[in-house]
Amino acid sequence: MYGKELILDIHNCDVAKFNRKSIKQYFKELCALIDMSPCKLVFWDDISVPKEDKQTLPHTKGTSAVQFILTSNITIHTLDVLGKVFINIFSCKDFDSNSAAKFSEIFFSGKIVTKTEIKRI
Repeated sequence: MYGKELILDIHNCDVAKFNRKSIKQYFKELCALIDMSPCKLVFWDDISVPKEDKQTLPHTKGTSAVQFILTSNITIHTLDVLGKVFINIFSCKDFDSNSAAKFSEIFFSGKIVTKTEIKRI
């Protein structure tokens, strides 16, 4: 096996955690939990974007971030209006996907509605 990817759709989340500070903390705790080495963290959101260019639609308003890890990356997309978060954890180093999923669900105070694990060969 080359690696695996865990894909999570979590709904009914605490949207107060949909900010850079909380997401940064999420990545820090998740990496420690699944024994990954964090590298560069990149955010995209509406901070410093002119008002007329800010996202306002329910399916686009939110924060996206990529936490690069030594063995690949973890991405997150939040939808503030809908209270949803979408997470992908991909690594060529094995990790406990059940622990990662449970931690994510608890961290965002939501409910996992879709959990998919893909093995890369």
